Amino acid sequence: MSGEPRYGCRGCGLGPLARVLDLGKMPAADDFPSLASAGLQREGPGLAAEAAHPLAMDLCAVCGLAQLAEDDTVTAEPRGVEPQALRDQAADAVARVAAAGLLPGGGTVREFGSPHGGSWLPLLTERGYRVTDRPADVVIDCFGIMHEPDQRVAFAQRAAATAPGGVLLMQFHSLHAIVRQGQWNALRHGHFAYYTMGSLQGLLRAAGLAAVTAWEFPLYGGTVLAAAVHAPAVPGPAIARILAAEAAVADPVVVRGLQRSADQQARSLRAWLKAETASGRTVYAYGAASRAVALLHLAGAHRGLLAGVADASPGKQGRRMPGTDIPILSPAELVAAQPDRVLLTLPDLLPEVSSRWPELHGKWVIDVTESL
Repeated sequence: MSGEPRYGCRGCGLGPLARVLDLGKMPAADDFPSLASAGLQREGPGLAAEAAHPLAMDLCAVCGLAQLAEDDTVTAEPRGVEPQALRDQAADAVARVAAAGLLPGGGTVREFGSPHGGSWLPLLTERGYRVTDRPADVVIDCFGIMHEPDQRVAFAQRAAATAPGGVLLMQFHSLHAIVRQGQWNALRHGHFAYYTMGSLQGLLRAAGLAAVTAWEFPLYGGTVLAAAVHAPAVPGPAIARILAAEAAVADPVVVRGLQRSADQQARSLRAWLKAETASGRTVYAYGAASRAVALLHLAGAHRGLLAGVADASPGKQGRRMPGTDIPILSPAELVAAQPDRVLLTLPDLLPEVSSRWPELHGKWVIDVTESL
Protein backbone atom coordinates (compact mmCIF):
# COMPACT_ATOMS: atom_id res chain seq x y z
CA MET A 1 0.00 0.00 0.00
CA SER A 2 3.05 2.26 -0.23
CA GLY A 3 4.48 4.12 -3.21
CA GLU A 4 3.23 6.87 -5.46
CA PRO A 5 -0.54 7.29 -5.83
CA ARG A 6 -2.15 6.17 -9.09
CA TYR A 7 -4.54 8.19 -11.26
CA GLY A 8 -7.44 7.19 -13.49
CA CYS A 9 -10.59 6.61 -11.44
CA ARG A 10 -13.24 4.34 -13.00
CA GLY A 11 -15.85 6.85 -11.91
CA CYS A 12 -14.66 10.45 -12.29
CA GLY A 13 -11.60 9.74 -14.44
CA LEU A 14 -9.41 11.76 -12.08
CA GLY A 15 -7.80 10.64 -8.84
CA PRO A 16 -5.42 10.18 -7.15
CA LEU A 17 -6.20 6.62 -6.09
CA ALA A 18 -5.09 5.32 -2.71
CA ARG A 19 -4.53 1.58 -2.21
CA VAL A 20 -6.73 0.50 0.70
CA LEU A 21 -6.75 -3.31 0.39
CA ASP A 22 -4.26 -5.63 -1.29
CA LEU A 23 -4.85 -9.40 -1.26
CA GLY A 24 -1.90 -10.18 -3.50
CA LYS A 25 -2.49 -12.72 -6.26
CA MET A 26 -5.70 -14.72 -6.13
CA PRO A 27 -7.34 -17.31 -8.38
CA ALA A 28 -10.20 -15.97 -10.49
CA ALA A 29 -13.33 -16.05 -8.36
CA ASP A 30 -15.56 -16.83 -11.34
CA ASP A 31 -13.57 -19.78 -12.69
CA PHE A 32 -14.46 -23.09 -11.04
CA PRO A 33 -12.05 -25.67 -12.53
CA SER A 34 -12.85 -29.33 -13.06
CA LEU A 35 -12.25 -31.55 -10.06
CA ALA A 36 -9.99 -33.80 -12.14
CA SER A 37 -7.51 -30.96 -12.67
CA ALA A 38 -6.74 -30.74 -8.94
CA GLY A 39 -4.29 -33.64 -9.09
CA LEU A 40 -2.24 -32.40 -12.04
CA GLN A 41 -0.01 -29.96 -10.13
CA ARG A 42 0.19 -28.91 -6.53
CA GLU A 43 1.60 -26.09 -4.43
CA GLY A 44 1.91 -27.65 -1.00
CA PRO A 45 -0.64 -29.93 0.67
CA GLY A 46 -3.67 -30.17 -1.57
CA LEU A 47 -3.35 -26.82 -3.34
CA ALA A 48 -3.78 -26.84 -7.10
CA ALA A 49 -1.32 -24.75 -9.10
CA GLU A 50 -3.22 -22.48 -11.46
CA ALA A 51 -3.23 -18.92 -12.71
CA ALA A 52 -3.40 -16.20 -10.06
CA HIS A 53 -4.32 -12.57 -10.60
CA PRO A 54 -3.70 -9.35 -8.63
CA LEU A 55 -6.64 -8.44 -6.41
CA ALA A 56 -6.65 -5.00 -4.79
CA MET A 57 -9.00 -2.13 -3.96
CA ASP A 58 -8.30 1.57 -4.56
CA LEU A 59 -10.18 4.59 -3.21
CA CYS A 60 -10.50 7.78 -5.27
CA ALA A 61 -9.59 10.96 -3.39
CA VAL A 62 -11.84 13.07 -5.65
CA CYS A 63 -15.17 11.21 -5.94
CA GLY A 64 -14.78 8.65 -3.14
CA LEU A 65 -15.43 5.62 -5.35
CA ALA A 66 -13.86 2.41 -4.07
CA GLN A 67 -12.89 0.25 -7.02
CA LEU A 68 -11.13 -2.85 -8.26
CA ALA A 69 -7.59 -1.76 -9.06
CA GLU A 70 -7.16 -4.08 -12.06
CA ASP A 71 -8.64 -7.24 -13.52
CA ASP A 72 -6.95 -9.43 -16.09
CA THR A 73 -9.36 -12.36 -15.67
CA VAL A 74 -11.46 -13.45 -18.65
CA THR A 75 -13.64 -16.21 -17.24
CA ALA A 76 -17.42 -16.27 -16.81
CA GLU A 77 -18.96 -17.36 -13.54
CA PRO A 78 -21.57 -20.16 -13.64
CA ARG A 79 -24.88 -18.43 -12.96
CA GLY A 80 -25.78 -18.76 -9.31
CA VAL A 81 -29.07 -19.90 -7.87
CA GLU A 82 -30.92 -16.97 -6.34
CA PRO A 83 -31.25 -17.55 -2.58
CA GLN A 84 -34.56 -17.11 -0.79
CA ALA A 85 -33.14 -14.18 1.19
CA LEU A 86 -32.59 -12.26 -2.05
CA ARG A 87 -36.08 -13.06 -3.35
CA ASP A 88 -37.67 -11.96 -0.07
CA GLN A 89 -35.70 -8.73 -0.05
CA ALA A 90 -36.67 -7.95 -3.66
CA ALA A 91 -40.37 -8.31 -2.81
CA ASP A 92 -39.90 -6.10 0.25
CA ALA A 93 -38.05 -3.50 -1.81
CA VAL A 94 -40.71 -3.29 -4.52
CA ALA A 95 -43.40 -2.94 -1.85
CA ARG A 96 -41.52 -0.05 -0.24
CA VAL A 97 -40.98 1.71 -3.56
CA ALA A 98 -44.68 1.35 -4.36
CA ALA A 99 -45.64 2.70 -0.94
CA ALA A 100 -43.52 5.78 -1.68
CA GLY A 101 -45.63 6.46 -4.77
CA LEU A 102 -42.89 5.70 -7.28
CA LEU A 103 -44.70 2.77 -8.93
CA PRO A 104 -48.06 4.09 -10.15
CA GLY A 105 -48.40 1.11 -12.51
CA GLY A 106 -49.41 0.70 -16.12
CA GLY A 107 -46.09 1.83 -17.60
CA THR A 108 -43.00 0.12 -18.92
CA VAL A 109 -40.08 -1.56 -17.15
CA ARG A 110 -36.57 -2.45 -18.16
CA GLU A 111 -33.94 -4.39 -16.21
CA PHE A 112 -30.15 -4.44 -16.33
CA GLY A 113 -29.37 -7.96 -15.17
CA SER A 114 -26.76 -9.37 -12.81
CA PRO A 115 -24.75 -12.62 -12.98
CA HIS A 116 -25.84 -13.32 -9.41
CA GLY A 117 -29.20 -14.57 -10.67
CA GLY A 118 -32.77 -13.49 -10.14
CA SER A 119 -34.98 -10.80 -11.65
CA TRP A 120 -37.38 -8.16 -10.39
CA LEU A 121 -39.38 -8.16 -13.60
CA PRO A 122 -42.10 -10.57 -12.37
CA LEU A 123 -42.67 -8.29 -9.38
CA LEU A 124 -43.24 -5.35 -11.74
CA THR A 125 -45.30 -7.15 -14.39
CA GLU A 126 -47.75 -8.31 -11.73
CA ARG A 127 -48.26 -4.61 -10.98
CA GLY A 128 -49.20 -3.95 -14.59
CA TYR A 129 -45.83 -2.96 -16.07
CA ARG A 130 -44.82 -4.06 -19.57
CA VAL A 131 -41.25 -5.17 -20.27
CA THR A 132 -39.41 -3.17 -22.94
CA ASP A 133 -35.90 -2.71 -24.30
CA ARG A 134 -36.56 0.99 -24.97
CA PRO A 135 -36.46 3.89 -22.47
CA ALA A 136 -38.75 2.80 -19.64
CA ASP A 137 -40.77 4.32 -16.82
CA VAL A 138 -39.01 2.04 -14.34
CA VAL A 139 -35.42 0.86 -14.79
CA ILE A 140 -34.00 -1.76 -12.42
CA ASP A 141 -30.40 -2.54 -11.60
CA CYS A 142 -29.94 -4.92 -8.67
CA PHE A 143 -26.23 -5.62 -8.12
CA GLY A 144 -25.60 -5.32 -11.85
CA ILE A 145 -23.74 -2.07 -12.43
CA MET A 146 -20.83 -3.02 -10.18
CA HIS A 147 -19.80 -5.51 -12.89
CA GLU A 148 -19.11 -2.72 -15.41
CA PRO A 149 -15.42 -1.75 -15.79
CA ASP A 150 -16.23 1.73 -17.16
CA GLN A 151 -18.54 3.18 -14.54
CA ARG A 152 -19.17 6.49 -16.33
CA VAL A 153 -20.39 4.70 -19.47
CA ALA A 154 -22.53 2.30 -17.41
CA PHE A 155 -24.32 5.12 -15.58
CA ALA A 156 -24.86 6.99 -18.85
CA GLN A 157 -26.47 3.84 -20.33
CA ARG A 158 -28.88 3.54 -17.43
CA ALA A 159 -29.74 7.22 -17.61
CA ALA A 160 -30.51 6.86 -21.32
CA ALA A 161 -32.71 3.85 -20.52
CA THR A 162 -34.79 5.88 -18.04
CA ALA A 163 -37.67 7.68 -19.74
CA PRO A 164 -38.45 11.33 -18.92
CA GLY A 165 -40.40 11.27 -15.67
CA GLY A 166 -39.20 7.72 -15.02
CA VAL A 167 -37.26 6.28 -12.08
CA LEU A 168 -34.04 4.28 -11.88
CA LEU A 169 -33.96 1.79 -8.99
CA MET A 170 -30.40 0.79 -8.17
CA GLN A 171 -29.43 -1.60 -5.38
CA PHE A 172 -25.85 -1.94 -4.15
CA HIS A 173 -23.83 -3.48 -1.35
CA SER A 174 -22.85 -0.49 0.75
CA LEU A 175 -19.14 0.27 1.17
CA HIS A 176 -20.07 1.62 4.58
CA ALA A 177 -21.40 -1.82 5.58
CA ILE A 178 -18.40 -3.56 4.02
CA VAL A 179 -15.96 -1.47 6.06
CA ARG A 180 -18.02 -1.44 9.27
CA GLN A 181 -18.31 -5.23 9.31
CA GLY A 182 -14.86 -6.02 7.92
CA GLN A 183 -16.27 -7.71 4.81
CA TRP A 184 -12.96 -7.60 2.98
CA ASN A 185 -13.84 -10.55 0.76
CA ALA A 186 -16.58 -8.53 -0.92
CA LEU A 187 -13.61 -7.52 -3.09
CA ARG A 188 -13.39 -9.86 -6.07
CA HIS A 189 -12.50 -9.99 -9.73
CA GLY A 190 -15.36 -8.78 -11.89
CA HIS A 191 -16.72 -6.43 -9.20
CA PHE A 192 -15.35 -3.09 -10.35
CA ALA A 193 -17.05 -0.61 -7.99
CA TYR A 194 -18.10 -0.38 -4.33
CA TYR A 195 -20.39 2.55 -3.60
CA THR A 196 -21.21 4.94 -0.84
CA MET A 197 -24.21 7.19 -1.28
CA GLY A 198 -21.75 10.03 -1.85
CA SER A 199 -19.88 8.32 -4.69
CA LEU A 200 -23.17 7.13 -6.18
CA GLN A 201 -24.51 10.68 -6.22
CA GLY A 202 -21.46 11.85 -8.16
CA LEU A 203 -21.86 9.14 -10.79
CA LEU A 204 -25.58 9.83 -11.11
CA ARG A 205 -24.98 13.57 -11.38
CA ALA A 206 -22.49 13.09 -14.21
CA ALA A 207 -25.16 11.07 -16.06
CA GLY A 208 -27.85 13.74 -15.57
CA LEU A 209 -29.66 11.95 -12.75
CA ALA A 210 -30.27 12.71 -9.08
CA ALA A 211 -30.99 10.37 -6.15
CA VAL A 212 -34.23 11.40 -4.46
CA THR A 213 -34.71 8.73 -1.82
CA ALA A 214 -33.29 5.43 -0.61
CA TRP A 215 -34.04 2.40 1.54
CA GLU A 216 -31.64 0.29 3.60
CA PHE A 217 -31.81 -3.49 4.02
CA PRO A 218 -29.86 -5.95 6.19
CA LEU A 219 -29.09 -8.21 3.20
CA TYR A 220 -25.34 -8.99 2.95
CA GLY A 221 -24.82 -7.00 6.12
CA GLY A 222 -26.07 -3.77 4.58
CA THR A 223 -27.44 -2.93 1.14
CA VAL A 224 -29.02 0.25 -0.17
CA LEU A 225 -31.71 0.70 -2.80
CA ALA A 226 -31.55 4.18 -4.31
CA ALA A 227 -34.25 5.79 -6.45
CA ALA A 228 -32.98 8.31 -9.02
CA VAL A 229 -34.77 10.54 -11.53
CA HIS A 230 -33.65 12.93 -14.22
CA ALA A 231 -32.24 16.14 -12.76
CA PRO A 232 -33.06 18.58 -11.34
CA ALA A 233 -34.50 16.94 -8.25
CA VAL A 234 -34.24 17.48 -4.51
CA PRO A 235 -32.84 14.61 -2.39
CA GLY A 236 -35.06 13.52 0.48
CA PRO A 237 -34.14 13.02 4.15
CA ALA A 238 -33.18 9.36 3.63
CA ILE A 239 -30.31 10.46 1.40
CA ALA A 240 -29.02 12.92 4.00
CA ARG A 241 -29.25 10.30 6.74
CA ILE A 242 -27.19 7.76 4.79
CA LEU A 243 -24.61 10.39 3.81
CA ALA A 244 -24.11 11.36 7.44
CA ALA A 245 -23.74 7.74 8.59
CA GLU A 246 -21.13 6.84 5.98
CA ALA A 247 -18.94 9.96 6.23
CA ALA A 248 -16.02 8.10 7.81
CA VAL A 249 -15.46 5.79 4.83
CA ALA A 250 -14.23 8.72 2.74
CA ASP A 251 -10.99 8.41 4.74
CA PRO A 252 -8.50 5.88 3.27
CA VAL A 253 -7.17 5.17 6.77
CA VAL A 254 -10.61 3.94 7.83
CA VAL A 255 -11.12 1.81 4.71
CA ARG A 256 -7.69 0.24 5.21
CA GLY A 257 -9.18 -1.50 8.21
CA LEU A 258 -10.28 -4.09 5.65
CA GLN A 259 -6.66 -5.20 5.34
CA ARG A 260 -6.50 -5.99 9.05
CA SER A 261 -9.81 -7.82 8.84
CA ALA A 262 -8.53 -9.95 5.97
CA ASP A 263 -5.37 -10.96 7.77
CA GLN A 264 -7.17 -11.72 11.03
CA GLN A 265 -10.00 -13.73 9.47
CA ALA A 266 -7.63 -15.82 7.37
CA ARG A 267 -5.51 -16.66 10.43
CA SER A 268 -8.61 -17.49 12.49
CA LEU A 269 -10.08 -19.78 9.84
CA ARG A 270 -6.78 -21.61 9.37
CA ALA A 271 -6.41 -22.12 13.12
CA TRP A 272 -10.02 -23.30 13.48
CA LEU A 273 -9.77 -25.79 10.61
CA LYS A 274 -6.56 -27.22 12.07
CA ALA A 275 -8.09 -27.50 15.54
CA GLU A 276 -11.22 -29.24 14.21
CA THR A 277 -9.14 -31.69 12.17
CA ALA A 278 -6.85 -32.42 15.10
CA SER A 279 -9.92 -33.20 17.20
CA GLY A 280 -11.09 -35.74 14.64
CA ARG A 281 -14.06 -33.73 13.41
CA THR A 282 -14.99 -33.55 9.74
CA VAL A 283 -15.61 -30.06 8.40
CA TYR A 284 -17.48 -29.06 5.24
CA ALA A 285 -18.66 -25.66 4.04
CA TYR A 286 -21.81 -24.45 2.34
CA GLY A 287 -21.80 -21.76 -0.33
CA ALA A 288 -19.28 -21.81 -3.21
CA ALA A 289 -19.76 -18.06 -3.49
CA SER A 290 -17.18 -15.75 -5.01
CA ARG A 291 -16.34 -14.27 -1.62
CA ALA A 292 -15.49 -17.76 -0.33
CA VAL A 293 -12.75 -18.10 -2.95
CA ALA A 294 -10.51 -15.40 -1.47
CA LEU A 295 -11.19 -16.53 2.10
CA LEU A 296 -10.25 -20.17 1.50
CA HIS A 297 -7.22 -19.24 -0.58
CA LEU A 298 -5.91 -16.69 1.91
CA ALA A 299 -6.40 -19.20 4.75
CA GLY A 300 -4.50 -21.88 2.83
CA ALA A 301 -7.44 -24.28 3.00
CA HIS A 302 -7.19 -27.66 1.29
CA ARG A 303 -9.05 -30.96 1.26
CA GLY A 304 -7.13 -32.22 4.26
CA LEU A 305 -8.72 -29.45 6.34
CA LEU A 306 -12.02 -28.85 4.54
CA ALA A 307 -13.58 -31.94 2.99
CA GLY A 308 -15.87 -30.14 0.55
CA VAL A 309 -18.07 -27.14 -0.20
CA ALA A 310 -21.75 -27.67 -0.99
CA ASP A 311 -23.64 -25.36 -3.32
CA ALA A 312 -27.11 -25.34 -4.86
CA SER A 313 -25.82 -24.28 -8.29
CA PRO A 314 -25.65 -27.28 -10.67
CA GLY A 315 -23.07 -25.38 -12.72
CA LYS A 316 -20.60 -25.50 -9.82
CA GLN A 317 -21.25 -29.03 -8.55
CA GLY A 318 -18.61 -31.57 -9.55
CA ARG A 319 -15.99 -28.85 -9.84
CA ARG A 320 -13.61 -27.47 -7.21
CA MET A 321 -12.99 -24.24 -5.39
CA PRO A 322 -10.49 -22.12 -7.35
CA GLY A 323 -6.91 -22.41 -6.15
CA THR A 324 -7.65 -25.48 -4.02
CA ASP A 325 -8.39 -29.19 -4.39
CA ILE A 326 -11.63 -28.82 -2.39
CA PRO A 327 -14.57 -30.37 -4.28
CA ILE A 328 -17.94 -28.68 -4.75
CA LEU A 329 -20.83 -30.96 -3.82
CA SER A 330 -24.58 -30.91 -4.05
CA PRO A 331 -26.53 -30.22 -0.83
CA ALA A 332 -27.73 -33.84 -0.90
CA GLU A 333 -24.12 -35.04 -0.89
CA LEU A 334 -23.38 -32.76 2.05
CA VAL A 335 -26.23 -34.23 4.09
CA ALA A 336 -25.17 -37.78 3.18
CA ALA A 337 -21.60 -37.08 4.35
CA GLN A 338 -22.88 -36.45 7.91
CA PRO A 339 -20.34 -33.72 8.70
CA ASP A 340 -19.51 -32.64 12.23
CA ARG A 341 -19.30 -28.94 11.26
CA VAL A 342 -20.58 -26.93 8.30
CA LEU A 343 -19.02 -23.51 7.76
CA LEU A 344 -21.63 -21.19 6.20
CA THR A 345 -19.82 -18.77 3.90
CA LEU A 346 -22.91 -16.55 3.42
CA PRO A 347 -24.61 -15.87 6.78
CA ASP A 348 -27.74 -14.54 5.02
CA LEU A 349 -28.50 -18.12 3.97
CA LEU A 350 -28.85 -19.46 7.53
CA PRO A 351 -32.68 -19.28 7.78
CA GLU A 352 -33.07 -20.94 4.38
CA VAL A 353 -30.54 -23.74 4.82
CA SER A 354 -31.61 -24.45 8.41
CA SER A 355 -35.18 -24.93 7.26
CA ARG A 356 -34.34 -26.92 4.16
CA TRP A 357 -31.87 -29.34 5.72
CA PRO A 358 -32.92 -30.02 9.33
CA GLU A 359 -30.49 -32.95 9.36
CA LEU A 360 -27.70 -30.39 9.77
CA HIS A 361 -29.22 -28.71 12.84
CA GLY A 362 -26.57 -27.75 15.36
CA LYS A 363 -23.72 -28.15 12.85
CA TRP A 364 -23.77 -24.71 11.22
CA VAL A 365 -20.82 -22.41 11.98
CA ILE A 366 -20.77 -18.74 10.95
CA ASP A 367 -18.10 -17.07 13.08
CA VAL A 368 -15.08 -19.32 13.65
CA THR A 369 -13.58 -16.87 16.16
CA GLU A 370 -16.40 -17.80 18.55
CA SER A 371 -15.51 -21.47 18.16
CA LEU A 372 -11.79 -21.17 18.96
